[in-house]
Amino acid sequence: MSSIALEPGGRVERPKASRSVKALSAVNFFLADVRDGLGPFLGVFLIGQGWGTDTIGYVLTIGGLAGMLATTPLGILADVSRAKRFIVAFCAVLVIVASLVILFLPSVPLVAASQIATGVAGAAIGPAIASLTLGIVGQKGLAHQLGRNEAWNHGGNVFAAAGAGFFAYEYGLTAVFVLMTVMAAFSILAVLMIRPGDIDHDAARGLERKADERREEPSSFAILFRSAPLLILAATLLLFHFGNGALLPLLGQQVAAAGIADTGEASFLMNPAVYTSMTIIIAQLTMIPMALLAASIAGKRGYYLLLVAALVAMPVRALIAGLWVHPYAVLPIQMLDGVGAGLLGVAVPGLVARILRGTGHVNAGLGAVMTVQGIGASLSPSLAGYVAATWGFSAAYLVLGAIAAMGLVLWLVSAARVSKACAPDGGTA
Repeated sequence: MSSIALEPGGRVERPKASRSVKALSAVNFFLADVRDGLGPFLGVFLIGQGWGTDTIGYVLTIGGLAGMLATTPLGILADVSRAKRFIVAFCAVLVIVASLVILFLPSVPLVAASQIATGVAGAAIGPAIASLTLGIVGQKGLAHQLGRNEAWNHGGNVFAAAGAGFFAYEYGLTAVFVLMTVMAAFSILAVLMIRPGDIDHDAARGLERKADERREEPSSFAILFRSAPLLILAATLLLFHFGNGALLPLLGQQVAAAGIADTGEASFLMNPAVYTSMTIIIAQLTMIPMALLAASIAGKRGYYLLLVAALVAMPVRALIAGLWVHPYAVLPIQMLDGVGAGLLGVAVPGLVARILRGTGHVNAGLGAVMTVQGIGASLSPSLAGYVAATWGFSAAYLVLGAIAAMGLVLWLVSAARVSKACAPDGGTA
């Protein structure tokens, strides 16, 4: 019989369920090619169908707005629902269907509809995975498991991007759709391997048991609007994702539209799909160690410096993209992307869980933060597409970098308001 330990204050800490933890890692690996849909491959595919960068940007914005509107309600659903595994599996199926619509019927209305479906699915997967993680390992194991989740997720992205680049080069972009379908099927199998009994649904929403074993009751939803650290975090991420959202898709579109590969300076850039794969692989390989490092730093030093480092990386990345128009610029650009995304993937859900600990609204809060950052991410492609079509790609990169720099400034000037929540011992709002 497994032992049960007591946390400080007398709360019972549930023993780790090794099979469910391993299955959770597998879910993150296989969902890597599913939760964001086709990602930058969509722009490359649509460029090949004769679409303009501005039209692509508008369609991506529609999907982003749909995800933005759905994220907070779906975060609430992750808090109150006991069907967390079903939510993840259903979203995987939805992304498959939406992607096949793009492949076989790439008209503007249907592609827009598919992006709405993909946006909603992506909005549901984030809080659902976060709630599963918190429900299985609890608050004490959260930072460590978030690092594992992100490392496996980025590993899955490397695998998917390498496979997509190779098969797309050999057989065309249709291979990307096939690979996504296969990985989605395995993600469904992995989520079914998580034992329902290993999920503490109270812990999954941030509720804890008192010393006398009485269950805490959820606080009012007003806590989401009264928490200064939560509001500052959301505003900071809005600006970050406004700058970050369109940069990677623009890199792929620049190759497809302007023919960077025709310079002949690098054989791996001779195909837009291969180039897009390389941008993903470089970033994801960087994200794996950064996610593990972030989990270690969060447990010892808290989250503040993790946010600072991630926010610094984006403006520098955009500056390089805007000023160094060269195929090899993809190396530092995407390594910096890996630094930012690797740190944020651990810091954001961990910080939200710490801010809202004991409220019962952790996933609703995460959904609210994702909604606000989704505003920036959904507007980014339209602005970037317009600037690129009007003044060129370099101008678009510089505009995106300037917006992201505003997020860094906001976080720095708000240090006193967020320091308690970011500290290693944390606290509630």
